[in-house]
Amino acid sequence: MKTHNLNIFPLSLIFLASVLFASCGGGEFVDDPRVFRYNESAGITTLDPAHARSLELMWVADALYDGLVELKPNLEIAPCLATSWEWDSTGVTFHLRRGVKFAQQSDVPGLEGGREVIAQDFVYSLERLRDSEVASPGGWILDAVEDGGIIAINDSTLRINMKYSFPPFLGLLTTPYASVVAPEAVEQRGDDFRSNPAGTGPFKLAWWVEDVALVLHRNEFYWEKDGEGDALPYLDAVHIDFVPDMGSEYLGLIQGRYDFISGLHPAYMEDLMDVDGGLAEKHNESLKLERVPFLKTDYIGLLVGDTLQVEELNDVNVRKALSISIDREGIARNLRRSSVLPSDRFVPPSMPGASEYSPPLFDVEHAKELLIQAGFPNGDGFPELELSTTSDYVDICAAIQHGWEQIGLKVQIDVAPPSVHRENVATSKSEMFKKSWLADHADAENFLGLFLERNFAPGGPNYTHFKNESYEMLYELAMSEPSLENRKLLYSKMDSIIFAETPVIPLFHDQVTHFVRKSIDGWLVSPVNRLELRYVKKQSQD
Repeated sequence: MKTHNLNIFPLSLIFLASVLFASCGGGEFVDDPRVFRYNESAGITTLDPAHARSLELMWVADALYDGLVELKPNLEIAPCLATSWEWDSTGVTFHLRRGVKFAQQSDVPGLEGGREVIAQDFVYSLERLRDSEVASPGGWILDAVEDGGIIAINDSTLRINMKYSFPPFLGLLTTPYASVVAPEAVEQRGDDFRSNPAGTGPFKLAWWVEDVALVLHRNEFYWEKDGEGDALPYLDAVHIDFVPDMGSEYLGLIQGRYDFISGLHPAYMEDLMDVDGGLAEKHNESLKLERVPFLKTDYIGLLVGDTLQVEELNDVNVRKALSISIDREGIARNLRRSSVLPSDRFVPPSMPGASEYSPPLFDVEHAKELLIQAGFPNGDGFPELELSTTSDYVDICAAIQHGWEQIGLKVQIDVAPPSVHRENVATSKSEMFKKSWLADHADAENFLGLFLERNFAPGGPNYTHFKNESYEMLYELAMSEPSLENRKLLYSKMDSIIFAETPVIPLFHDQVTHFVRKSIDGWLVSPVNRLELRYVKKQSQD
């Protein structure tokens, strides 16, 4: 067991004692209204925002760091450490907020009392994403930025020059990858920066015992105030356990040890929710259910093109038949307790530029007619299909298998470990596969760019190898259009091409689902499922 940055603070000592005592099987939990608690079953592997590629890492990065801009729950891009910005024909100029300080770092020269953030810190932090030794998975957010094009004009003015027009760029800067870090801390700590963060966020690290728990304390240097002029955050601390068992996490919520859990899991879904997707009545006194549409699409991908073993999948009538013979609404109701939005469109309806939502088509008889047109009446002569998935989605794939058998098609389900599944899909070894796509930023380009020829896997996320000249032209027009309203029209046309050609079969759009204790006030739910703890207040449960 490794212990990192074990500073001597009264709250930290209390937390450490309680964690170690609980791990030995003794003691009774005592809640503290100053402390927000949750469990992260997937654990935390790094506190470096350059490597915040998963939700659990993003949640902690958001607590520790800030960027130039931020994404609000209504998907508006708002000022953060930049108070304003202007675009011109070659790039964007940011004007920085004055007086923002890095959290105190007593062991780093220059940061003992905090230090004001300057534009050069952003140059360092962003260029670090392109450093091959850092090996950040977030370097792609700078693909449209000129080499050497991130420039500090002065301490409070930052310039970013672009290689080409890319209107969604501002949205990429809302990701944790674009957070500002203290250069002197990174340089002094080297690889240990992963466990000794230095940012400007509302919280700072108190201690981290890997595989056990992590505690954040209120950052006394944090810059933001509420509408009444009071300093944020309201909480004194955040305590995160790393218990891998989802059943234990659920019990922690019920017993009051945790203040929220996110998402749905078979270990607790049926107990917490009623058959209509609402909160179960027995929990109404202690919990509340917070939900918003998620910028995420679950889908079946179909490899198309010249390398297919099942060449019949190149027939659009076959792909359409596969799509409309899936009872998405039944899957959502019976397998996900109506907690997901069934859909046959790839771009989520909550995304700016998406098509207006309409219920997905389910028509077995029309699917049979499409197979007749393709030359396979009742599935005669059609080769057996193999649908690849992981154990998490076997129930959904079994329901899809049943639907396809109703139109005469034989389907085998191949269940693989997640790492094997990812590799098979990326290298085109799976011709039909269950996948999902989660937005990094609030622009439909994030979904529609998936189908560009230049993004063919394995070099990119176009796992289907779909290509369409009209689609490519519409994309280029959209990327040269600064007006979001005008881009929306082009995005809608692109979405319609994907719907018509069906290289993917969308299944449903997930929803961000949070079960929160009623003692929590100021809770915000984001369509990208970021964890916003700045405004949270916790009432005493006595």
